[in-house]
Amino acid sequence: MDFSDKVVLITGGSSGIGAATAIYFANLSAKLVLVGRKEKALRTIAAYCENAKGIKPFTIVADVTEDGDVERIVDDAVGHFGKLDVLVNSAGILKPGGMKNSDMGNYDTIMSTNMRAVYHLTMRATRHLVESKGCIVNVSSINSTKPSALTIAYNVSKAALDQFTKCVALELAEDGVRVNSVNPGFVKTNILSDAGLSEDQLELVVQNIVNNMPLKKPLEVDEVAGVIAFLASDKARSITGSCYVIDGGSLLK
Repeated sequence: MDFSDKVVLITGGSSGIGAATAIYFANLSAKLVLVGRKEKALRTIAAYCENAKGIKPFTIVADVTEDGDVERIVDDAVGHFGKLDVLVNSAGILKPGGMKNSDMGNYDTIMSTNMRAVYHLTMRATRHLVESKGCIVNVSSINSTKPSALTIAYNVSKAALDQFTKCVALELAEDGVRVNSVNPGFVKTNILSDAGLSEDQLELVVQNIVNNMPLKKPLEVDEVAGVIAFLASDKARSITGSCYVIDGGSLLK
């Protein structure tokens, strides 16, 4: 795969799947726009990316839940590189909670990041993607179809994201724009620790999840990044409206 002269915008680019995806695309010669809230981490990832092929990423410190920031992200990205070919909506959060131990603030925070921000950024980027006959890859989760009483709002947000992926794919197909999602199972990232779990809780959760995976191993972030790059590449030119699962067999049980 080769992304020479392709402009790829990645949200959540300072950590986890987003950071791994940035590095993966950098090795494929993409021109990167990296978006994240943490400036220091974002610049660290950008340096890794530049070392790959000598192409300096354009970094944008922004919060995708802020409408003004979303507008600035697209305007600045296109203003810098002149176009946009690929949008990777990777920014996302997880907070535990259900009906008995949560509140509407928890729901609103999750939906604002995992769904509303994706909707808004995609809307702002659509015109430019139509011009370039580009594509969109959303980072969803197997939790979109696998129920859990521990993460209800998160699961609902990912189910909504899958439906959004299919609806936008249908709308933009006539314009030559493809839209897909990648749906990982358990990946070794900081999303669980960011959710507020203690070290003991984190170890217990990870052990329980991995023991229930048929392949008995968590996913590596570069594996997920590879699927994202594939879906964004010409090798997937006939794939749209799909939710690609990579989960170590978790949905088999």
